[in-house]
Amino acid sequence: MSNYGPPDQPSSSEDSDPSTAAPSAQRIPARTAELGEGMQIRRALPARERRLIGAWCFLDHFGPTSIAGTRGLRVGPHPHIGLQTVTWLIEGEVLHRDSLGSVQLIKPAELNLMTSGRAISHSEESPSRGPPRIHGLQLWIALPQANRFMAPAFDHYPALPTVARSGVSVTVLAGEALGERSPAATHSALVGLDVQMEPGCATQLPLDPGFEYGILVTQGALSAAGERLEPGTLLYLGRGRRVLVLGSDAGARAVLLGGEPFGEPVLMWWNFVARTQDEILQACQDWNARADYLGEVRGYDGDRLTAPLPPWAAVHPAS
Repeated sequence: MSNYGPPDQPSSSEDSDPSTAAPSAQRIPARTAELGEGMQIRRALPARERRLIGAWCFLDHFGPTSIAGTRGLRVGPHPHIGLQTVTWLIEGEVLHRDSLGSVQLIKPAELNLMTSGRAISHSEESPSRGPPRIHGLQLWIALPQANRFMAPAFDHYPALPTVARSGVSVTVLAGEALGERSPAATHSALVGLDVQMEPGCATQLPLDPGFEYGILVTQGALSAAGERLEPGTLLYLGRGRRVLVLGSDAGARAVLLGGEPFGEPVLMWWNFVARTQDEILQACQDWNARADYLGEVRGYDGDRLTAPLPPWAAVHPAS
């Protein structure tokens, strides 16, 4: 999923707090935004306080919500550059189409990974006879300079490694944890975990002290590093931790993201992750002019999105 409408302002990794070298507990409230045709979501990254956690640069939590009697999720064809998108469903189904010709129905516990590289376009929609509820996460991973202009790719992973013990289940979405490695092909040192806890459970997750981490609750409530969390708040944990203590009285589910500090400036506008204003403006103008390199999505029964021009367009036109 993606930024459906124009953002309030560009997101630059250079205008927020740098990675914290020591353990911390920074609470970052998610803000409400609109996805597709009226679906409300909670956007935790990017935030004014924190643009990146490792290479993770975007985190939307949508639902749980009923889509019965509606058209559900509908995000028309739109482009991406410089990133990977990760779709992870808890409930419901999403139909993905892209300019490579991929058509993939995504279900819970299956992971979609789309690599834009130099450019790709795609659409997302609820299938016409799909489940009546939807709930899930959309994440972006910024591509490092060495991979920003690679060929676009699409991968679907119907099963991911899961470790279960003492009422706690951990699915490895990306990277490596608890002796398991996700098959998802990423290009930075990072990790993404889906953690499910039964009522009355506690656990300790081993961490890499060189990574920075953040945790977001998607269901229920839990304590993390002594902080109580519910949906709607991202807890940034900094670096330097070797273990994270989690507990839940009534049961909970959360996503834990981590990675080496990215170390490259990142500029985001709409659905583009780039480095300079010129790159962003050129991509917006090219999409609106239907430039071939951004691709075309076939089969979506609606209009493609229009790229909103960034605020510097009037004074800094692209060539």
